[in-house]
Amino acid sequence: MKGSDLFASYLEQRGITHVFELIGGTITYLLDSIQQRTSIKIISMHHEQGAGFAAEAYARLTGRPGIALATSGPGATNLLTAIGSCYFDSTPAIFVTGQINRDERKGDLPMRQLGFQETDIVAMARPITKAAILVEDPADLPHRLEEAFELALSGRPGPVLLDLPMEVQTAEIPSRSLGPAFAQGTTASGDSSDATERMDLFWKATRTALSRAERPLILAGGGIRTSGATEAFRRFVRALGVPVVHSLMGVDALPFDDPLRLGMIGLYGNRWANVALCDCDVLLVLGSRLDSRQTGSDTELFRGTRSLHHVDCDAHELNNRVKGCQTLTVSLEAFFRRCGQDLPAARGHEAWTILLQQQREQWPDTAELGAVNGINPNRLMQQLSQASGAAAAFVVDVGQHQMWAAQSLRLRDHQRFLTSGGMGAMGFALPAAIGACLAAGQQPVVVIAGDGGFQINIQELQTIKRNRLPIKVLVLNNQCHGMVRQIQDVAFQARYQSTVWGYDAPSFTAVASAYRIPSGLVTQESGVGEALHEMWADPEAPFLLEVAIDASVNAYPKAIAGRPLSEMEPPLATDSNGQDQADDPGGER
Repeated sequence: MKGSDLFASYLEQRGITHVFELIGGTITYLLDSIQQRTSIKIISMHHEQGAGFAAEAYARLTGRPGIALATSGPGATNLLTAIGSCYFDSTPAIFVTGQINRDERKGDLPMRQLGFQETDIVAMARPITKAAILVEDPADLPHRLEEAFELALSGRPGPVLLDLPMEVQTAEIPSRSLGPAFAQGTTASGDSSDATERMDLFWKATRTALSRAERPLILAGGGIRTSGATEAFRRFVRALGVPVVHSLMGVDALPFDDPLRLGMIGLYGNRWANVALCDCDVLLVLGSRLDSRQTGSDTELFRGTRSLHHVDCDAHELNNRVKGCQTLTVSLEAFFRRCGQDLPAARGHEAWTILLQQQREQWPDTAELGAVNGINPNRLMQQLSQASGAAAAFVVDVGQHQMWAAQSLRLRDHQRFLTSGGMGAMGFALPAAIGACLAAGQQPVVVIAGDGGFQINIQELQTIKRNRLPIKVLVLNNQCHGMVRQIQDVAFQARYQSTVWGYDAPSFTAVASAYRIPSGLVTQESGVGEALHEMWADPEAPFLLEVAIDASVNAYPKAIAGRPLSEMEPPLATDSNGQDQADDPGGER
């Protein structure tokens, strides 16, 4: 069997339904074999970074590795941002690059390049992959394919790079069975007797702490989704009856209407959620890294005197920044399977629950910005949620809009929230929405992007149009790079180099028209409802809605550097009795 044919057949046997690529000379054999020999759908993108982000979103929705292909040289290097995004956010993916023939490569010769587009992508990708492998011997291809899937899915998931020279793709390889050799997400840490004993000891201490706590709290991170344990997590917390806050990557761990769900914590967290995090006396952290955007820069302030219990599949993330935690290294799927059968009797924690609800009502997210000139972005997110019940996912880019979305979207039980967390890559949302839409069986998907990030991969509107994908695009246009502009207000005395000065954006409705995609523009809050109705008038068609946001609007609340997360700007006003109050009776501070 030709190497490229073996490659294509193996992907199909592993349940891959879509691959994402931008054509180039050194992957033509691979794509031809996929097209000729399998039912896998080839999605041709307009930039390799877009192909990588689409593969990432496909993986996050299906649990199967996303597959992105690119040619040698610039095609391969254009994948690096998406590879890094998968690595930092623990997404299983296999990135396949074509490579020129061995006799065209410089090898050990003291020269920069011998063959056209010769690039050592393996060396470049190695620090941001679980493995980066150049397949030199065609006979190694079957084993390397199995190895790539095993590595991508096992332990802490992540990306693997396979660099396939042309002679490997065209070589005749002896036929062999290519049945999947490894189960998704397998990890020895959840199965050995030692691991079981460690789980039992950890859970005994944690269960006791939770049962005695007056103000218990659970922090849900992105590892819950990554481990495929969302439903088990939901059963677990509902049986415990403990309130839940979430990180940016854990927005969809619980639906909005779940009575235990409080909101997002961190640098731009919901104010009431950050207060709850600081006030709790026992904190159970599940699948969250406790990075600086979750804890603040002062980890001692975050740690406090409370009892802190931390579960993660990566031992390097435990007792790393935040010390003195009781820790357990295990997959969350194994943790819930073992410990979910031995739960303490649920306590009501009535006083704690009432206090949290009062604070949530006292500091509504829609009031954080005060009197807004024009459209209030947090209120817009709530309206978007109400209008978008048919959406399978909200795919959110990076910037102020990302914070407004995470603070205020009201996700239903079936809806996913996808964003670029660790990499924080602008340009993520539009191509990722393509992968998410296809993974969801072409159900509608909503993109939320800012004008700056949207322009980075705007070309993928053509991919949406060509494939007739029901992707609804919301572009919040404040005519600047708002997140950095907000920093410049404080750190650079409002010198707006490259955020306002030297930056501009086009008419996005005009751009949509060029791609033959219906669009609309809304500039006033009174027009939002009608505009969203127009967006969803045909659920099966793409649509772009441009929303004008005042350039001075900030992402608030925001934690204050060096202070506890509960101290956020803008500061709360207080009445004469020292009670926190809104500045005006209409609920806007």
